[in-house]
Amino acid sequence: MSISEKNYWGETDPGYSLSATLPVVERFVSVNGEGLRAGQLAAFIRLKGCNLHCSYCDTTWANEADCPCEQQTVGDLVDWVRSTGVQCVTLTGGEPLLHHAAVDLIGALLQVKDLWVEVETNGTVDLAPAAEMRNRYKGMFKGGLHFTMDVKMPGSGEWGSVFAPNFKLLQPDDVVKMVVGDHQDLGVALDLIKEHEELRHRNRVLLSPVFGRIEPADIVEFMKRNDLTNVRLQLQMHKVIWPPDARGV
Repeated sequence: MSISEKNYWGETDPGYSLSATLPVVERFVSVNGEGLRAGQLAAFIRLKGCNLHCSYCDTTWANEADCPCEQQTVGDLVDWVRSTGVQCVTLTGGEPLLHHAAVDLIGALLQVKDLWVEVETNGTVDLAPAAEMRNRYKGMFKGGLHFTMDVKMPGSGEWGSVFAPNFKLLQPDDVVKMVVGDHQDLGVALDLIKEHEELRHRNRVLLSPVFGRIEPADIVEFMKRNDLTNVRLQLQMHKVIWPPDARGV
């Protein structure tokens, strides 16, 4: 059964459009490779396009102007997520929040009972519209909306790109991810954690190694030396299970 044009409370103006369309380059079910739900089955929706060009990006193909995509409606995407039977959906890219209709999709997904909706964002786009949608439907079901927000380190080639007001919009179940490729990146990550009080006490911080550039053991030693007891090492699980360049996994 398709999702209704009304929201959970029967309101005819739920704050989102089911007919809005998004450029989808792939959708699939796999284990979540990163974030708080790593290892759990999730429905992935990858949208086309990104505003950054990180040196280690493993989805550059999805950001090319001529990358094939299919314009799919919010309603069709929600119906697909429901058909999978999974309890987690991950919106990714590229940068999914470049598309205004991504907020429509978030609002509609929040009507699916007990669904954990995760948005992987590079941190450069204002999170306020999505955060407002979260607040509108907060507490309706278990699950809800959760951000995994990247903060780019110097090794990415995009250092300084984060939209600083986004830090204030993060809630305790959101994640800040710092992808590190060398010891300089680790030092910058440490300075940032010390600078932002919320990163030490409110939000979960993940340190994720650039695949093949830095040994995870070095990150663990760095965490020990600097008493980073509230920080987690995050390996990209999907790159351990499948070839690093595999798609649809």
